Amino acid sequence: MEQVKQNHLTCKICGNPADKCFNTRMLRKYPVDILYCPNCGFLFPTEVFWLKEAYQRPINLEDTRILERNIRFAKIISVILYFFFKRHGQFLDFAGGYGLFTRLLRDVGFQFQWNDPHTPNLFARGFDTELSTGQQFELITAFEVFEHFQNPLEEISRLFSYSDNLLFSTVLLPRIPPKANEWWYYGFEHGQHISFYSKKTLEFLAQKYQRNLYSSHNIHLFTAKSISPLLYRFIITIGFNFLFLLVKKLMRSLTTRDAEAMREKSTT
Repeated sequence: MEQVKQNHLTCKICGNPADKCFNTRMLRKYPVDILYCPNCGFLFPTEVFWLKEAYQRPINLEDTRILERNIRFAKIISVILYFFFKRHGQFLDFAGGYGLFTRLLRDVGFQFQWNDPHTPNLFARGFDTELSTGQQFELITAFEVFEHFQNPLEEISRLFSYSDNLLFSTVLLPRIPPKANEWWYYGFEHGQHISFYSKKTLEFLAQKYQRNLYSSHNIHLFTAKSISPLLYRFIITIGFNFLFLLVKKLMRSLTTRDAEAMREKSTT
């Protein structure tokens, strides 16, 4: 029993002691202590037992920005991939939801695959993949996923086994963690968000995995490449709108080719 208690007080990211930050109710009914690690700035619940109930709806009802977010991210990531990575490489959208982002990026011309064990693939059917040992991608995207990780180090290590480059979104904790009812991103009422990262947490992870970290407006990149932080920030904040028009013109859309491939597949 003492060992279980000790594990609950150990940070899942850096292994240092974590302190009780506040108490809340998950799904508005389960009392849970929330811990904060002063060493790496990671915040998480002591134990997680409600996920099966929380994921009865994989996309929670409060996510009204899902379309706007996917369209905006598609523009931003298209520009980042075109200028910083092998634009004709293979890419993966991990935990890709309904497949909207994968379809949008393929429409631009990037060879994206989709993977999500919890959500049906509605928009990128035919371009899903089961991850297997030895499989490699130029870059993996993971949007609004990190906050769902129950065991972040295991999940992040797994993703790095498939790619040297990981581009993801999550809203970072303020310097002083807000109380339970003072921050919308906690989402305790739907219970799916169980890991919260600060800039300090991401810096710790970058050092642990020997990657460079680029972060701006809650879009973060772990990569072995060295790129300009100023250019990265410029693209994400204001540059993506007009640069996306250029990228879309220079790339060759896969929309028609994909339709032909699916038509041929359905007749065989």
